[in-house]
Amino acid sequence: MEDSAKSRMSAALHTRSGLSDEAVHDISAAATVLLADVFALYLKTKNFHWHMSGPHFRDYHLLLDDQADQVLAMTDPLAERVRKLGGTAIRSIGDISRRQRLLDNDATFVQPHEMLAELHEDNGTLAARIRALHDLCDEHGDVATASLLENWIDEAEHRVWFLFETLRRSN
Repeated sequence: MEDSAKSRMSAALHTRSGLSDEAVHDISAAATVLLADVFALYLKTKNFHWHMSGPHFRDYHLLLDDQADQVLAMTDPLAERVRKLGGTAIRSIGDISRRQRLLDNDATFVQPHEMLAELHEDNGTLAARIRALHDLCDEHGDVATASLLENWIDEAEHRVWFLFETLRRSN
C-alpha cells in the first residue's frame, strides 16, 4: 500500500477531540471494554427474558424485556463516543467475547430467582465499571463522556434496585 493511502486510512480513524493522545487511548480502550460488557449484559438479560418460567412469568418476562431495552439503548451512544474520541469500537460478536468481563450463562435451565440474582449482581458490577470509567474521564478532563455515563450509572442502579426488591421475600 502506498504511503499516502496509509496516511489517509490512519487519518480516517483519528478524530480531534481536544483531549491528549493518552486520554483518547485510555478512555476509548476502557469504553470499548465497557461496551463489550453492555452487549454481554443485554444478551444475558434477553436470554433470561426468553427462558423465564414459573408463577411470576409475566411480571419477570416484562421486567427483563424493559431492562434489556434500557441496556441496549446504551450501545450506540457509547460506541459513537469512542469514535468521536478517535478510537475504534466493537467490530463483531467475536470482538465482544474477547473483551467482555461479565460472564455468559449458557445453562439449559436456570431457576427464575437465580436469573434475577445473577442479573442483580451483573448490573451492580456494570454500575461499578461505569463509575470507574467516569473516574478515568474526570482524570483526563473528558466531561462529554462523563456526562453520558452519569445517566447510565443511575439507570444501572435503578435496575439493581428493581431486581433487589423483586428478589425480596415477603413475610
